[in-house]
Order: sequence, then structure tokens, then C-alpha cells
Amino acid sequence: MDHNLQQEMAVLEAAAVILLFLAFLLYPLAAALTSLRYKAWPLYRIFLWCLGVFTIAITFTGPLADFAQANFVGHMWTHLLLGMLAPLLLLFAMPMTLLLRSLPVPMARNVSVVLKSRLFKLLSNPIAAFTLNIGGMYVLYLTNLFAWMHQSLIVYALVHLHVFLAGYLFTASIIYIDVTSHRLSYLFRSIVLVLSLAAHQILSKMIYADPPADVSRTEAEMGGMVMYYGGDFVELVIIVILCYQWYKATAPRKTEPAEKV
Repeated sequence: MDHNLQQEMAVLEAAAVILLFLAFLLYPLAAALTSLRYKAWPLYRIFLWCLGVFTIAITFTGPLADFAQANFVGHMWTHLLLGMLAPLLLLFAMPMTLLLRSLPVPMARNVSVVLKSRLFKLLSNPIAAFTLNIGGMYVLYLTNLFAWMHQSLIVYALVHLHVFLAGYLFTASIIYIDVTSHRLSYLFRSIVLVLSLAAHQILSKMIYADPPADVSRTEAEMGGMVMYYGGDFVELVIIVILCYQWYKATAPRKTEPAEKV
């Protein structure tokens, strides 16, 4: 990485840290203010939001970010944090629900209209989210895009933005935690999740066997294992959550025994 690009990266890191710091502050503030008018916002959601923001932050600045720019293994760890763990943590913080109850009623209605639009319904469909998420990873690692992102600041920023947004969109399309414009069947979402798990594992094996451009075989093998086992762990958590939701939705409800006359 040349000197000019390093300077540009430093500017990008500073901008990312500022935005994340604002997000870190605004969420608890909104939670506190809305708790004065509505039911108290759970503290664990504030904790999950702050943890999710911190997870994103360490992928942009600090030792892990520096390691990721110089080593494929570090890059793969940041990929897991940015595209899988952070979206899961932030989703459980329910940011859209907090946003809707923080806005004035007319503005909240406008946001609801956007969430119910055809475009948003299409993007939040598990198949579309799967294509954007997994398809983006295949493009990144099986083309020259991975090498290109280390030569262009714009490409670097866009790739990281896509990794996070696609990861969040996919997670939200599989497990319904926050506001959603539609509710598809558990069976359909389970099938898409299994396909995602399989595609993720296949890609990790392809990286292991055929390293991306400018990546040594040793780094590719270690990075492939990080993707394989680390990705399995996060996806296992999503599977458990989906199965638990499915069980709660379909389990027979207990009824009180009738009183004897």
C-alpha cells in the first residue's frame, strides 16, 4: 500500500470512528428520551447496540484493522465481525423500532411507508438478501475485486459497506426481531438459511484450495478455516434462534383445567 493510500485510509478510519461514535451516543439518548413517554427501553438492547457498534469500530481502526490490511487472516476476521456478528448484535437492539418510536408521528408514518414499499419488500426477501450477501462474497474472493479494494479507497469503502449492509439485511430476513414489512414461513426461511450455510462452506473450501489474487497459500488456508469455523458459529446461533422462534409459534398453548362443578 503506497503512502498516499495510507493517508486516505487514515482519513476514512477517522470518518468511520466519528460516525460510529455518534451512533454509539444517539441510540442510548433516544432510548432514554422515549422511555419517558413509553415503556422503558430494555437495558440489554442498549448493551447489544453498543457492543455491535464497538465490533464494527475494531474492523476499521486499531490492531485488528492494521492486521487485516496486511494479512488475509486478519481480513477474514474483520469480515466475520463486520458481516456476521455485528449485524446479529445490532438486529437484537431493534434500531428500527427505536427509530419509529423516537420520530414524530408524521415522520414515523413516512418511514413505515418506505418499509412497506415494493423495493424494500424485495430487498428484505430471504432469496434477495441471500443473493446480495453470499453472491457478494463470491464476487469478492473469486475475482480481482479483493486485490482492487486494496488499491482504491472508494472500492475499499464500498466493499466494507456492502459486507455490513448485506449481512444485516440477510440476518434480518431470516430471524424476525425488529420491524418487518412481511412475515414469510419458517420453512422457507430455514431452507434459505441452510443454502446459505452450504454456500458459505463451499466458498471457504474454494479459498482454501485456490487462494485469491496476491494472497499466499498459507494465509488463504488459515483464512479459509477462519471463514469455515467462525461462520459456522454465528450461523449456528441464527439457527438456534430461528428454531426457538418456530417452536414458540407452533407449540400448543397450555389451557387452564376446567373447574369441577
